[in-house]
Amino acid sequence: MINRRQWLRGLGLALGATAHTGTQAFATPTPQTNPQESSSPGRLALADYEPKSMLQVRETRVERARFPALDIHTHISLSVKSENGIELAPERKYLGQPAELLAVLDRKNVRTMVNLTGGFDNGLVEAVTKYDKAFPGRFFTFTEPSYSKFLEPNYPRLQAEAIGQAHRGGAKGLKILKTLGLYLRENITSGKLVKIDDPRFDPMWDTCGQLNMPVAIHVSDPIAFFTPTDRFNERYEELNNHPDWSFYDHEFPSNAELLEARNRVFARHPKTQFIVLHVGNFSENLANVSDNLDRFPNMTVDTAARVGELGRQPRTSRRFFDRYQDRILFGTDATPHGDEFPQQVFNDKLYEIYFRFFETDDEYFDYAPAKVPPQGRWRIYGIDLPESILHKVYSQNAARLLQVTI
Repeated sequence: MINRRQWLRGLGLALGATAHTGTQAFATPTPQTNPQESSSPGRLALADYEPKSMLQVRETRVERARFPALDIHTHISLSVKSENGIELAPERKYLGQPAELLAVLDRKNVRTMVNLTGGFDNGLVEAVTKYDKAFPGRFFTFTEPSYSKFLEPNYPRLQAEAIGQAHRGGAKGLKILKTLGLYLRENITSGKLVKIDDPRFDPMWDTCGQLNMPVAIHVSDPIAFFTPTDRFNERYEELNNHPDWSFYDHEFPSNAELLEARNRVFARHPKTQFIVLHVGNFSENLANVSDNLDRFPNMTVDTAARVGELGRQPRTSRRFFDRYQDRILFGTDATPHGDEFPQQVFNDKLYEIYFRFFETDDEYFDYAPAKVPPQGRWRIYGIDLPESILHKVYSQNAARLLQVTI
């Protein structure tokens, strides 16, 4: 439905066309044809636009990682119950079975897959048993906070104790979804938003530090998600397809406020290692990510679902990888059967795109296995990392954090 301002603007354009051409402003519309069948230029819906590049450049297919890889960021399981963006049940639903996952991993030379969303309580126990213990070294699982207990007066102590129990049960780390900062509220699903640096979580952060459990933390989202979804937004199509991903003008904190609160947590807990997912949650501004890495020795980043951003700034990215080669982890955000999100769907093609980005200097290629670029209409370039850096990024850095051997 259009509003009055849009209607008036459209009316003005139509009357303007009448004045210039002498044609009738409200003529009967011409029947629309399939753009694929039309031989003459005309109006084309953006969703139907699928340009084929005429550029003739080298295309390298990298079928296997040059070194055995550890994918630090995947999602094999999810909660069976959530409300307003908050997981409320320990029980899990599984998106991929071990046999089908291992087949892809073996073809791509990915040694280990880390399931960040392993849940808590009996859900975590089931996930660890079904994957980690059944296939040692091939799967690792992270636990998550139990926000359903948030209103209990002794929640800080209970949550810290739950981390200890999860560690004894085999959890390799803690995953913080963007739930904290954007969805969790004082009454869990209602009331005032709970800030990322809320002191009630201090015992949880400290426990992770004491147990050498890294915290994989997702704070905020691409900066475009905090700006109007209009013709100036380069992620217009993505946000138009997923309007609930927009945090603009909906009483949410700004991107800057979220990152500042996150940074206060890092400063307050220097003995806890934080893996800041999605290239520090600010891959559009690597200078900012660099400043934070320099400021916080307890911070590392992963590459999950951001190869599209890194690849469109290849020279800046190459310098970034060179400078922080010991603090960057290979991750994809791979989700089995997540076909509605092609930038993170778990399959051979997804891994090949990452390998091509890391290992070649190819130019102008797709960053996701999709007909239309899902995050923005651009293509990417490879950064051709030397083997010494490639080995660290693929596995050594993550293995050191997780205290495992790959």
